[in-house]
Amino acid sequence: MTASPSAVTETPAAASAEALAHFEARLRFETDCADVQQAIAAGAEDFVLLDVRGPKSFAAGHVRGARNLPHREITAQRLAAFPGEPTFVVYCAGPHCNGANKAAVRIARLGHPVKEMIGGITGWLDEGFALETDGVSAA
Repeated sequence: MTASPSAVTETPAAASAEALAHFEARLRFETDCADVQQAIAAGAEDFVLLDVRGPKSFAAGHVRGARNLPHREITAQRLAAFPGEPTFVVYCAGPHCNGANKAAVRIARLGHPVKEMIGGITGWLDEGFALETDGVSAA
């Protein structure tokens, strides 16, 4: 007698090639807090980090080196202020917030490369990384 499949295997996993394509694609759209922190610590910031929350939230605590550009204020003119053709990495409050998605849509519509830092501020703090307020680290 065969046991019923679990809720995990009730829907079969994708074929390996299909899974590979899916997960490789996800990495083109997102990065995580640890990778961003490691790049910042190593001085290897080959991207522009945008905190897309409002100014009050940004002032209360943000990732070191991030620039505040609320998603509603993203325009071609604002992005043109960044030299070259940088990859923009956007984040917001966390998984409960879709501000990073809204920012990524605006940036992509304007023809710029963009990734989301998954987890946002919540993920950053979950990793044990410090936030800055006016240039001062805050836990």
